[in-house]
Amino acid sequence: MRSVPSIIHLDMDAFFAAVEQAAKPSLRGKPVVVGGLGGRGVVSTASYEARKFGVHSAMPMAQARRLCPNAAFLSGRFGAYRQVSETVMGLLRELSPLVEPLSLDEAFVDLEAGPYGPALAAAGPAGGPELVVAIAEDLRADIQRRTGLTASVGAAGSKLMAKIASEQAKPDGFVLVGIGSERAVLSRMPVRALPGVGPATEQVLHRVGLMTVADLAEAGEGELVQLLGKAHGAGVHQMSIGFDSRPVVPDRDAKSVSVEDTFEVDLADRDRILHEVDVLAARCVARLHAAGRSGRTVVLKVRRFDFSTLTRSETLRAPTDDAAVISETARRLALAVNTTGGVRLLGVGVSQLADFSQEDLFAQLVHEEEAAEPEHEPESESGPGPVEEPVEPVVPVAARRWWPGQDVTHTQLGPGWVQGSGVGRVTVRFETPGGEVGRVRTFAVDDPELQPSEPLPLTEWLRQ
Repeated sequence: MRSVPSIIHLDMDAFFAAVEQAAKPSLRGKPVVVGGLGGRGVVSTASYEARKFGVHSAMPMAQARRLCPNAAFLSGRFGAYRQVSETVMGLLRELSPLVEPLSLDEAFVDLEAGPYGPALAAAGPAGGPELVVAIAEDLRADIQRRTGLTASVGAAGSKLMAKIASEQAKPDGFVLVGIGSERAVLSRMPVRALPGVGPATEQVLHRVGLMTVADLAEAGEGELVQLLGKAHGAGVHQMSIGFDSRPVVPDRDAKSVSVEDTFEVDLADRDRILHEVDVLAARCVARLHAAGRSGRTVVLKVRRFDFSTLTRSETLRAPTDDAAVISETARRLALAVNTTGGVRLLGVGVSQLADFSQEDLFAQLVHEEEAAEPEHEPESESGPGPVEEPVEPVVPVAARRWWPGQDVTHTQLGPGWVQGSGVGRVTVRFETPGGEVGRVRTFAVDDPELQPSEPLPLTEWLRQ
């Protein structure tokens, strides 16, 4: 056990929604809900203003709309979230080389391994906690100064207790669990407070009268092993007495990159299914590029109308991040799946990741086949006929879709974001992260002067 509570857990407050509020002055102080906007969508993050109405993560979006109809319902902008995340993670790595990201908005940090390690060791149990408090408060202030967002931080002698402390600190706070006080902190908590105790485990424990963490500690390891099995029961007992020896593991490497969509209406048309596969492949490749990765195995996930889920994969001869290769492979996998009756969900992923992409034969083959398309009409049986001028395909207006929250720019009015769209029109509010509440304008969805754009970095505006 450590003599100083030198492991911290940082968790950004309502991260996705907070980024949207920081980027959009008109949404500050108002309820914001980020997630899937379709009929089957779920809430990813709700701002604290929306949580007052009962909206929370993983709630069906339809229920969130009923609870808080006046909220701003936005689709996610992962490019913007990643920008802010990189800033926050950079600040954490200044404190220690041992930073273990859990997601874009939370991470563990081992302070003993960083530049403050010698000072913490010298301060010992008497002065160490005070130094940890100072480090954590400086970190929270730096994050707010650099991003405009707030973070909650917990500090303890283990990852388990640091995570519990950060939950108690929310929102925008700091909680330290002193060495030796772990059982006192845990004792009054419900069993669900422990990681790995989900609804099913909770029911098993409740049936025998184990309601709190203190009850678990008192029951002992033997009884919990009988109830939950050897590995799970022993693990739950160790957590109930505040014991957690897991180290902070830096830069846990992702094993795959994937995206998926659930559709409002089951897809039955094969051409539409293949089109959605192409869209998902493009999004997956965008994430690969953002991470500077490539992959060797392409994976297709299909959930059918009866909720049966199939996965199919194909391993290439070398890693690739080529969009044409990944799309073509995913399409080939989709054609081999029986989709009779309809498809409820599709996903495309890439695994066996690498830090490079080789110029492989697959990419060359796909591009060469595209380049080899005939440039003239084939001859008919009666001989060569007149060659018609190629006609540019007409893209229907409905094919150009705008999503609430999406970043756009107008050639005359500058940057803004989509408030909503429908019946051939799109409404845009023109404002920037560092400015005042902007004005609203409406355009035709195919207005050539309005184009999608990249997110404006919060950090640049904050420095102005």
